[in-house]
Order: sequence, then C-alpha cells, then structure tokens
Amino acid sequence: MPSQFFGLNIAASGLRAANAAVNTTANNISNVETKDYSRQEVKQQASNALRVFTTYGCAGAGVDTIAIERIRDAFYDDRYRTNEALLGNYAKKNYYNSLIEQYFKDDGTTGFNSLFGKVQANLQSAMTAPSVTTTKHTFVAAVEKIADYFNEMSTSFKNMQSDVNAEIKTIADAINSIAEEIAQLNEQINVVEMTGPKANELRDRRDGLVDKLSGYVSVKTKEIPIMDENDPNRETGASRFQVWIAGGQTLVDAYDYRQLKCIARDGKETVNQTDINGLFDIKWVRSDFTEETGFYLGDFDLYNANIGGKMQGLIHMRDGNNRQYFSGTSTEWDMENRTLKVRVSDDYLKNMSQCNLPGGGQITIGTRTYEYESWEYDGKDSYTFVLPEKNHANEFFDFSRVLARGDTVKIGAGIDYQGIPYYMMQMNEWVRNFSDKVNQVVTSGFTSDGEAGIYFLTGNRTVKAGNDPAQYTFEELSITNKGYYFVNAENFSVNDLISSNAALLATKVDISEGQDEGRCLRKLNDMISKTELFRGATSGEFLDKVLSDAALNSSNCRVMEKTYTALQSTIDNQRLSIYGVDSDEEAANLVKYQNAYALSAKVVNVLQEMYDRLILQTGV
Repeated sequence: MPSQFFGLNIAASGLRAANAAVNTTANNISNVETKDYSRQEVKQQASNALRVFTTYGCAGAGVDTIAIERIRDAFYDDRYRTNEALLGNYAKKNYYNSLIEQYFKDDGTTGFNSLFGKVQANLQSAMTAPSVTTTKHTFVAAVEKIADYFNEMSTSFKNMQSDVNAEIKTIADAINSIAEEIAQLNEQINVVEMTGPKANELRDRRDGLVDKLSGYVSVKTKEIPIMDENDPNRETGASRFQVWIAGGQTLVDAYDYRQLKCIARDGKETVNQTDINGLFDIKWVRSDFTEETGFYLGDFDLYNANIGGKMQGLIHMRDGNNRQYFSGTSTEWDMENRTLKVRVSDDYLKNMSQCNLPGGGQITIGTRTYEYESWEYDGKDSYTFVLPEKNHANEFFDFSRVLARGDTVKIGAGIDYQGIPYYMMQMNEWVRNFSDKVNQVVTSGFTSDGEAGIYFLTGNRTVKAGNDPAQYTFEELSITNKGYYFVNAENFSVNDLISSNAALLATKVDISEGQDEGRCLRKLNDMISKTELFRGATSGEFLDKVLSDAALNSSNCRVMEKTYTALQSTIDNQRLSIYGVDSDEEAANLVKYQNAYALSAKVVNVLQEMYDRLILQTGV
C-alpha cells in the first residue's frame, strides 16, 4: 500500500519531467542557428504502477524521464549523403569541362578556326604567285601560328592536369583530417554513453563530419552496439561506428582509422604519353604512418566506379581517356633478352596517330606490375616491349610468372570519361595526321628553283641524345613503324629550314616546268579542303569535332549539377523538417511544458493543504 506521501512523489516526478522538457526546449532555442545541430526531446514514460490491495488493484506512480535524445532519420541522412557524392562529382566535372570549352572556343582572332582560315587564305595567295617568296613566307608564318596554337593548348591542358592533381591531394588530406576526427569522436561518445546518457552534441558533430565527407567520396556508415563479453545479452552502452568510402573501402573502424597517402609517380611510372610528371597514385597507410618506418597497407582504388564525390570527378578529369588504353595478350616472352611480344585487337592501337603510349613506364602482365624501358610496333597488330632487369628502386624483377602466351597485358586503365588525356589525344591525332598528309604532298614536289621538296611539318625534340638534331627528321617520321608518334601537340612545329627560308617550300609537281607552276600548292590546298583527315572530317573541321565533345560534356555536367543542387535543397529541407529546430514549435513547447510544470506545482499545493489538515488538525 502506498504511503500518505505517495501523491507528493507523483507530483515531484511531474515537476522533474516538465523541468527537463523546459531545459531541453531552451537548449533547442539557443541552437536554432547552430549548423548540424539536431533537435532534442525528452523521452518519458509512465512509471511502473504500484500494487495496492484495494478494489482498483494498481495505482499509477507518476512519470519516469528516460533520456534526452536527438530527433534524427537515418533514411534521409543516407539520401542526403548519396546526393552529395553525386553533386560533388558533377560540380568538379562541370567546372573543368567549362574551362576546356572556353579553351577551344574561337574568339575570332586566336582560335583554331580563325588561324586555320588564315592558313587557307595565305595558301590561296601563294598559289597565285608560287615563285614569290613573300607570299610563301606569309603562308609558312600562318602554319607556324597553327603550331603555336597547339603548343599553347597543350601547355594549358598540362597546367590544368597539374591543378586537378593538386586538388586530388587537397581532398585526400581533407578526408584524412575527417577520419581522424571521427575516430576521436567515437571514443568520446563511448566514454559518455557507457555511463548512461546520450552524447547528443558529439553525435551531431560526427554526423556533420560524415555529411562533409560525402561531398568528397561516397560514404556508408554502420553502428552496432558492443555487448558485454561476460553477458552476451547485455549492452555495455558503447558502440562500434564504422565508415566505408569510395565503394566499400574501410576508412574508420571504431577508434582506428586509415589515411590516404599521395605518392607522386616518377618518370618511369607514366601512364599516358601526354601526362605530366608527378601525377599522384594513392595508397592506404596506418594512422601512425611515417616515411621512415611506415609501410603501405594497399592501393586506394582510383578507378572504382563507386568512388563518388569530388574525388571521382577530379580523377575522371585528370585520367579520363574514353576507355582508350593499351590492352593486349602476350604471344612471346624472351627471358634472355627480356622482350615481350603483345598482340592487340583494338583499331586505335594499330594506328600510330592515336597512340598514347609513353616511351617507358609501367606495364601489368597478368597480375603483376613491371616496368618497360622501350617498345616497338610491327605496323600490324603486335608490339614488342623491352623490360629492364631492375625497377626504378634498383630491385630485381621476378619474371618467373610471366607466361610466354596468354597473359593479359595492360598499361594504365580504361577510364570511361572524356578527360584531359582524351582531349590531348584528339589534338595529337590531328597534328600527326595533318603533318603526315602535308609532308606527303610537299616531299613529292619541287621548289620554284627545281630543288627536291623537303618535309614541312615535324616536332621539336624534348630530349636530345648526342648529336641528335633539334627536330625529328623526315626519315624518323616516315621510315619506322612508329610513324608520326613522335609528333604531338606539345612539340608540333614547322621545319626550321623552311621557317627560316620559305623558298624551300615545294610549289610544283613537274621539275621541268617553270617557276610559276604551282600544282604542288594546289594539291596541298585540295588535301586541306577535301581530304578526310580527322574523325571523318577535313583538316579545317577539327574544332567542330572537338568542341562538340567539350560542349556536350559541359552541358551534361551543368544540367546534372543543377539537378543535384535542387535535390540537395529538397532533401535538406526534408531532413530539417525532422531534426531542425523550428522557433514557432519550440515557443509552443515552452507554453506546453510551462503549463505542465504549473499543474504539477498545483498538485503539490493541493497536497500541502491536505497534509496540513491531516497532520495539524487531526493530530495524525
């Protein structure tokens, strides 16, 4: 049977509950503008009733205040983070694709169409006066402007690749910082919650960090309670919070976390001919990694389709090759000379104008990665790679697992996006095809003075050995099976001899004709205006083809960024409707809990009068 003061205990429980609710409401109101704060509410339930030996059997014992908890919805959190990963991806692509589109656009003066139009106009002038050196010089100067255009475009794209590469490292560092902070918060949360209360503010901070992380890479989280080892049915109050990023790669596991270490590739680890030196590969390392004593836990999968976020957008822009990469099958392995023959089937690997292989780099044979120091092409469907005995770290290679036939051989990876390497390859293809066709015409003709025509277009050597000339010779470009592989947008140039003396430009086809026979120039003009040279188009239509790629990519990214930005706002509003603090709602709660407190206080007053009558006036 309850005591005479049972009612006072019930009223006191009501006072405590109302007081906790008012304090929680005050906390919500004070954090109405706090970023990542989740609205809190008091969880309460009726106290266990007391058994009384009367006809009504049980008597209510008041209210129990159980906990103060956050109002949060895991479903909307997951939707928000998924959207953030998509938004971050397309935002980065949109930014850099817009730059590429601007690079290619013709401003009417220095763009490709403007410069190439001058080439054609000056060629027409030279055709009318083939023996006049001045008109030929003007034509040669116009072609030099085209070479300068591609040189500058190459520099711009390489600078962009460097910027993207630096941004990848910045994001890797940001991910590392977030991982460390989440691991620290996991420990702090467990310390608090093992004593009973919920660490709401710490959990808000952790969720805010996960939200931020989802903009960099795709994120998945999981939290499971830690059970008592001695009593598997009892929860300790602690939990194990895990974070996976980039398609399931572990970042944080409770108090442990891993870090991303950016490792710059050296000259022997280049993937594309056009790549700048120092592009980053990323390794997983322990949180206590040091250069002196640390070791790599494994590779961060750069080309995982589920990386998501800004990281994926940047990787696609830096390495995107539209899936055009070297891939073939080994057909012959010479252990003594360390040469490997590889048969290829893709058409772009059988066309040296589209070749993007670096002179030396890394090659994957089967499941193992080696280095190659040079390669040759047989002009049909086979490449021969020469492998060094040691790698760049002066360590011997183990060739015991290299198969004579049947090994899959790869260099780089197929990135299904039109990034910087793709546009560089497009420029290289045009430069090589144009150089080849022009040289075929002029070397078959004669100068106005009856001398044999010399080649017009070539490439400047970036590295000279011994007595090598400053530019690639016509023999190097025409005799070897590599053809015009040595010429690219970066080194594209006019033959120095013709540049300094335009009279050396071939103008006629028949050596016996006079100086004004200009059929060689007319052949050149027909080739430029009629011959399909690049992607089924003529020389002058280069920009139409490439700019259409850039414009389409830029448009798609712009649309997708707008779409995911709108979704971000919608999903965030849905989240805020659940966990956000509404000042009007909290004002109403203040009145509600104030009334509840006043009513409980009124009960105390009523009971006080009853106790006065009972004790003072009856003498109990």
